[in-house]
Amino acid sequence: MNLFGRGERATRKGTPFDWLIVGLGNPGKEYERSRHNVGAEAVALLAQRAGYTLKAGRDRALVAEVSLNAQRCVLAFPTTFMNLSGESVSSMVRRYGIDEPGQILVIHDELDLPPGALKVKVGGGLAGHNGLKSITQHLKTQDYVRIRIGVGKPPSKEHGANHVLSRIPKAERELLDVMVERAADAAQAVVAQGADAAMAQFNGI
Repeated sequence: MNLFGRGERATRKGTPFDWLIVGLGNPGKEYERSRHNVGAEAVALLAQRAGYTLKAGRDRALVAEVSLNAQRCVLAFPTTFMNLSGESVSSMVRRYGIDEPGQILVIHDELDLPPGALKVKVGGGLAGHNGLKSITQHLKTQDYVRIRIGVGKPPSKEHGANHVLSRIPKAERELLDVMVERAADAAQAVVAQGADAAMAQFNGI
């Protein structure tokens, strides 16, 4: 399957990868530990568990090429800023030979879930998330796998950006640290057992 509706491929040597696992966030120290960057934290944790660190790649992303459950996985944090994430993701899809949307796993913050909630999902709506909008626009499909980390809703829509980018109260941050760990666990389950099994395991918690 060609996700882009066109035949071009970036030059790639060797065997295609099995998974592209993307953690969304914004680059820069001012955004570290914010609600909007929990996806990026989960991917960094996955790399750490595999004995790697994310390093600057060629597709405007920090990447690590790792093996999870004997599958070749690219872990990535796009450094394009959230609303341009799709530019980086589409480039990596071509470079690493990802042929199906089901081989793409995106970990992101989710306003529609309360802090302490996590859901695995395949396809569906974008819930106003600018990173997902950009990825969907560039891939021309919504059928990729997502891990949604709940960060709760702000008091009003006008406060949405401030809510996801601002510093987090200590108790909530500690809860999100637990959820980042759980998101990494869920990502490993998706790779090892598939999205349906991961949903059954994690969505009921």
